Amino acid sequence: MKAVIMAGGEGSRLRPLTCDRPKPMVPVMNVPIMEHIIKLLKKHGFRDIAVTLQYLPEQIKDHFGDGSRLGVKLHYYTEDTPLGTAGSVKNAESFLDETFLVISGDALTDIDLEKALKYHRDKGGLATLVLTRQETPLEYGVVITDEKGKITRFLEKPAWSEVFSDTVNTGIYVLEPAVFRYIEAEAKFDFSKDLFPLLMEKGHDLFGFVSPGYWCDIGNLEQYQQAHIDFLRGRVSLNLAEKEFEPGIWLGEGAVIEKGSRIEAPVVIGAGCRLRKGAVVKDFSVLGQNTLVDGDASIKRTVTWKGCYLGSRVELRGSVLCRGVQVKAASSLYEGTVVGDDSIIEENCRIKPNVKIWPCKRVEGGTCLNTSLIWGTRAGRSLFGRDGITGAVNLDLTPEMGARLGAAYGSLLQEGNSLVLGHDNCRSSRMFKEAVAAGLLSSGVKVLDLGQVVTPVARQAVLHLKTRGGIHIQSEGEEGPNSHIKFFDERGINLPRSLERKIEQTYLREDFRRIRGAEMGESIKIPEFTPRYLKKLMDSLDGEAFREAGFKLLWLYPTPYLYSKLVPFLQELNCEVVTLASPGSRPDSADVLRQAKESIVDKMRGSQSQLAFFLDGNGENLALFDHQGRLVAEEMYTVLVSLLLFQARKGEKVVVPVTIPSVVEKLAGRYQGEVFRTKTSLSSLMEEAAPDQFFLTFDAITSLVKILEYCARGRKTLADLMDAIPSFYLQKKQTPCAWKDKGRVMRRLIEDTRAGEVELLDGIKVHHPEGWALVLPDPEKPFYQVYSEAYSEEIADSLTDMYIEKIKDIQKQET
Repeated sequence: MKAVIMAGGEGSRLRPLTCDRPKPMVPVMNVPIMEHIIKLLKKHGFRDIAVTLQYLPEQIKDHFGDGSRLGVKLHYYTEDTPLGTAGSVKNAESFLDETFLVISGDALTDIDLEKALKYHRDKGGLATLVLTRQETPLEYGVVITDEKGKITRFLEKPAWSEVFSDTVNTGIYVLEPAVFRYIEAEAKFDFSKDLFPLLMEKGHDLFGFVSPGYWCDIGNLEQYQQAHIDFLRGRVSLNLAEKEFEPGIWLGEGAVIEKGSRIEAPVVIGAGCRLRKGAVVKDFSVLGQNTLVDGDASIKRTVTWKGCYLGSRVELRGSVLCRGVQVKAASSLYEGTVVGDDSIIEENCRIKPNVKIWPCKRVEGGTCLNTSLIWGTRAGRSLFGRDGITGAVNLDLTPEMGARLGAAYGSLLQEGNSLVLGHDNCRSSRMFKEAVAAGLLSSGVKVLDLGQVVTPVARQAVLHLKTRGGIHIQSEGEEGPNSHIKFFDERGINLPRSLERKIEQTYLREDFRRIRGAEMGESIKIPEFTPRYLKKLMDSLDGEAFREAGFKLLWLYPTPYLYSKLVPFLQELNCEVVTLASPGSRPDSADVLRQAKESIVDKMRGSQSQLAFFLDGNGENLALFDHQGRLVAEEMYTVLVSLLLFQARKGEKVVVPVTIPSVVEKLAGRYQGEVFRTKTSLSSLMEEAAPDQFFLTFDAITSLVKILEYCARGRKTLADLMDAIPSFYLQKKQTPCAWKDKGRVMRRLIEDTRAGEVELLDGIKVHHPEGWALVLPDPEKPFYQVYSEAYSEEIADSLTDMYIEKIKDIQKQET
């Protein structure tokens, strides 16, 4: 038997679900609506099917093909201009040479089509309309029939005053080919508005078959969500790919429900989904294929499409997430929220009820969104942060993004220029490096592949190999969730902000240089570069001083890679190295090292080490403990470097950011030096720093051996150097601030402090009689950083708290 599926609908009332797809391709229970219709037709014996198309027809053709996958034969008929419901079916007139059934491809139903066909044949009319009961019939064609089923009256989408029945037209018809005589060719012609009134006018009998089955035309977003709930309540019968493992719980192939996660019926968990420990999915939720639900997320009455990511502590209530949506940690979406394809909701966001977010949007962390986001792509920070680009592997930093980044950077260089490319030991970094390399090569840039190196070695390679710059990819810890991409110029320092913006613009516009295949760049493997770096460093050292000093060092939590490279190097300098293994994950902040102070000091005493040191996995940050247990890290480390530079050369200029305590000015006065303050961005510091300070600040390997050399030559200990630094009291804290409020907070603080002594080099630095406070907006997160220095720890703490309260108060006030 033959049937026609009308699949030309645009589905404008379903936006943003239909922004990039025709309505029949919107998934319901994890497959396109039209797939349910095809299965229903096949079930009732209709296997030869015409499909009328108009809006984005190729998507439907590409997905369903000839229909053989579903056991039917599909024939496509495409309208160049909209022809109406009847006009589109007339396009298939040559195919429809027998009694046929017409059905919409964007409604959900389990109506018994065989009974409708039998009813039609029993009545012997030209047309039979399949009808159903609806409590609220305003959006449908209302139909009334006599006791024999003959239609006596109908009205399309009446007002309440015009409602004369709760029996409505489903848009399912059984027709005879003779109806085509009444449909004008190549003209807009509808069944309800034009054909059926005309047939009645001509004296033909129309019949209405009232079906008890389920029917929903999914005309709006509320009905879309209700359709899923109706299935889970057993109101509609559908044939799902997922299997019902327990009453009310359907699981797709390969779905993983980790121990400690919880699902409560009724729910559908699509193929390839994973629920991590602590996740809860319940209350009529449907998860699309390959959705990842992180720990402690709570999902209720929510529909996700394929490839979504729901971060830890996320709360979803009555939401719909389209393909590839990411909702990051601690964000909440409330009733009626709909998020379009590939949009990203960053951390700590609140999306208020009934907000609609169009595809490919980014809601910045800490945002409270109470209006729909339709125009623009994002509101907030740029692609680049304080130190390159940071993001979650395979969520923010995908292979596709890597190739585009490489092409964007390469397109700003001259064809034939060279760049070095390196990575750390993580698999994700190697993957992303290959993607970046592909983009660079496509733009005609030569790639000098360093393989696995730490960041300082990559910087040195740029100088040694005389390239136009470089890129280094590194992970946050061993196979951590986030990765960092660092970009260098021809001096091996971070790119200036102006060039970062150019890369961003090229990336977003996809304004890439396209060259012929024969002119592609080439990739050249560089034999291990680390030995060259270490040899150059060794040649710069006073080996005799090291041999006489005979240092004994405690290395805190070394990584295997750095251990294998540096222990032989230090042993050659007559340094004995003992190690303290990490009790778990490696420290990621000075606070963690402070908490481990007792065990570190005990190990130093037991091993008779003169100092302990910690290197981060990429060789960029150094922390030290002297034999008294004093930690030298972050701001204290910068002060120590300043002391060494001042002592090494009279009149030395030292560059420090605005966050560093004023004790450096005291040291400059003691040694006739000069202090130059910069913004906190790394590129600002790198631009101004002399080579000696650069390596002591941004190359932890060089820093370590140079500090040891200084101690060896002067026969000093690290404790001696620490004793030479005057006491200071620095406090730093952070407080949340939504992106939308950051500008207002800055303006108000400037207005409130303009009568005092204020610096605006970076953030707002306010001087008080007892010290200073610096309020600094975080460039990457919805926070403000607040620093203060004072004559005592208590005063520094009170200054910090005072400005945090100011920030909170300003946010509470109306704009």
